Amino acid sequence: MRLFFCMLLSGLSFSVFAGPTADVSQDPAALKAQLQDYYFDAARRGDVPMLETFIEAGYSLDTRDGKGYTALILAAYHGQTAAVDRLLAAGADACAQDQRGNTALMGAIFKGEVQIARTLLAANCSPDQRNGAGQTAAMYAGLFNRVELLDALKAKGADLNAEDPQGNSAARLASGEIRNAAPR
Repeated sequence: MRLFFCMLLSGLSFSVFAGPTADVSQDPAALKAQLQDYYFDAARRGDVPMLETFIEAGYSLDTRDGKGYTALILAAYHGQTAAVDRLLAAGADACAQDQRGNTALMGAIFKGEVQIARTLLAANCSPDQRNGAGQTAAMYAGLFNRVELLDALKAKGADLNAEDPQGNSAARLASGEIRNAAPR
């Protein structure tokens, strides 16, 4: 089964549907969608052997789902430490953003996955990378009272006084001061 799956993945990565995969690939788009589903599900569940199969087959690690999530973003959000480690080691982009601009680091901070967040902090990403709402990972850490991560973000060079469009900074959020854009 694993060999057949590797053959399917290898065939898909080169867009060649011949030989043993021909009977399965009558609808290449459906096959591609099914393989993506397997890939993202493996990341959510932390199924490292399945992720390894994709990696060995040369599958694009930064493939995105309909919301722009990569396998690394999903693994981080779902607390799958071993999957995060393996994807990073294989070259997954830790700086990738979903459609809202959120990164794997932001997802890990949001979910309280401190160990995963620390791992992601080691990646070569800007500590002040912003999402679509103008928020940084440090702002997430301040909002969700992840003080230990604020210190690590600061050590990496994050500006704890940078503000989002509402005037919130990581430092203000950590102190419990939250500003809203809407007038009261």
